[in-house]
Amino acid sequence: MGSPVPSGPRRPLVWVNCAASLDGRLAFAGGKRAALSGPEDLARVQRLRARADAILVGVGTVVKDDPSLRVHWELLGEPKGPNPTRVIVDASGRTPTNAKVLDGSAPTIVATSERSTRTFPRHVRTIVCGTTRVDLPRLFATLRSGGVGRLMVEGGAEVLSSVLRDRLFDRFTIYYAPVVVGGSTAPPVVSGPETHGPEDLTIFELLSVERLGTGSLATYAPEGRRGPLPEPW
Repeated sequence: MGSPVPSGPRRPLVWVNCAASLDGRLAFAGGKRAALSGPEDLARVQRLRARADAILVGVGTVVKDDPSLRVHWELLGEPKGPNPTRVIVDASGRTPTNAKVLDGSAPTIVATSERSTRTFPRHVRTIVCGTTRVDLPRLFATLRSGGVGRLMVEGGAEVLSSVLRDRLFDRFTIYYAPVVVGGSTAPPVVSGPETHGPEDLTIFELLSVERLGTGSLATYAPEGRRGPLPEPW
């Protein structure tokens, strides 16, 4: 079924990153992919990927966008180096068989739950981590014990919601493109449970805001955790 999952508070350093419209949408209506990052932000994201030990996305992102989750070294003007481990959060085993993340070009982990009966290729490591949903704190502990010191989280909305609301991160960068998407089916940056009042809010500390190309980049830390991160982050 998968490797055993340890318990405990340890986890990697986690950097959450996304690009959004000014009204906080990650994509077009129905989740159709939107190229919101400009060239300057694309290069910044590749630098983050190059410094990460692993990159994590939810299965919805895999189904909608079919990302390779590799480092595009050509955007950095650097010689090709190793790609980070790809981590897919897929509780029910929905990752398409022809998805790029299963192509064997980089180490790949699928984190799933006990309700999944899916069998993945032999080169893919499967971590069973939860009964019906993937338990992210347990997954992060497993990744840390397996040598992942720096984890980059790239989405989508459900994964971002869990990681941000549960304060399972150390930095959050969001690039705002100078566009408005609107509508009712374009996915927001954060989905998940409703916020009924101030007691349900997740508080962040703003570290910086800067112009980046035609858009802007904001960097946040969890409230009370704004200290510097170890190199190379």
